[in-house]
Amino acid sequence: MQEIKFIKREVLKEKPTDQTKLGFGKIFTDYMFTMLYSTEKGWYDPQVRPYENFSFDPATTFIHYGQAFFEGMKAYNAVDGVRLYRPCDNFARASRSAERLSMPALDEELALEGLKKLIEVEKDWIPTAPGTSLYIRPTMVATDVFLGVHASHTYLFFIILSPVGAYYAEGLKPVKIYVEDEYVRAARGGIGFTKAAANYAASIYAGEHAAQKGYSQVLWLDAVERKYIEEVGAMNMFFVIDNTIVTPPLRGSILPGITRDSVIKLGRKLGYTVEERLISIDEVMETAKNGHMTEAFGSGTAAVISPVGEFCLGEDKVQVGDGSIGKISQQLYDTLTGIQYGKLEDPFGWSMKLDF
Repeated sequence: MQEIKFIKREVLKEKPTDQTKLGFGKIFTDYMFTMLYSTEKGWYDPQVRPYENFSFDPATTFIHYGQAFFEGMKAYNAVDGVRLYRPCDNFARASRSAERLSMPALDEELALEGLKKLIEVEKDWIPTAPGTSLYIRPTMVATDVFLGVHASHTYLFFIILSPVGAYYAEGLKPVKIYVEDEYVRAARGGIGFTKAAANYAASIYAGEHAAQKGYSQVLWLDAVERKYIEEVGAMNMFFVIDNTIVTPPLRGSILPGITRDSVIKLGRKLGYTVEERLISIDEVMETAKNGHMTEAFGSGTAAVISPVGEFCLGEDKVQVGDGSIGKISQQLYDTLTGIQYGKLEDPFGWSMKLDF
């Protein structure tokens, strides 16, 4: 294992005092972790260093050709100290994103060690109010300076941290979802299963359109038939139909979410039937109307579980259940967050306690 260099910051930032106003992704800590890659050296020069601006040549390749991806995870001020949630799975997914984008596989062991050292330095930034956490954003970008469509030979990997507030400051409230039937996010054979920055760029236009109509998220359909459910913005989708939890299968066009996998495994352990199968938008709208669908929710790092109260397809609007959070959604949220904060038993070994 390479030695991780520590570069001390001369003046530290003032930490936020009102944890009810943290928001999401607006405040950043004093330090970041960085390491470099070249085809000659591999990964080298790992550092915990002051958070500061990078300097890039205008011809740097990631700016022009999109060789860039990121990950998202959290650190928690748990009942028994600081905990991470499934960080090894995030770094493994990062390597899969890198492979699809012709970028080097991440040195996952070194990245994890760098993250641990970074959090040890920044542990006082982890908020303590209920529902708060320290958001972790690992990112990799191509750094060759040239204009030409081929893989870079050099890369920068970095991790930044941001204290974030409770996602549901006023409790779990169902969101309204707009079904996008014109634009598509990704197609099978493409990069939809990665955390490529381009996937999020492709979603912004439809997201702005949905927001103008009063909807908080976009539900994407498949790119070929515009018929089958894919995912919602930054979340995977689940539906409770006839007491069965149903989610779209991983076919290469949606993100294999870490929280998605947790929901599937936890749901089965709690005694529910969980199916990964194709589900059409027609089935979603019909079962919501006739009462066979009693709940719908999204899953992701930021919200953990986000209940859905309404779907809109064109001019057709349907309410899910009674419009409030369902029993299964609440149980999954309570259990997952209980594991993350060390309040409940972790039978899967998902929660990693940091010893410092």
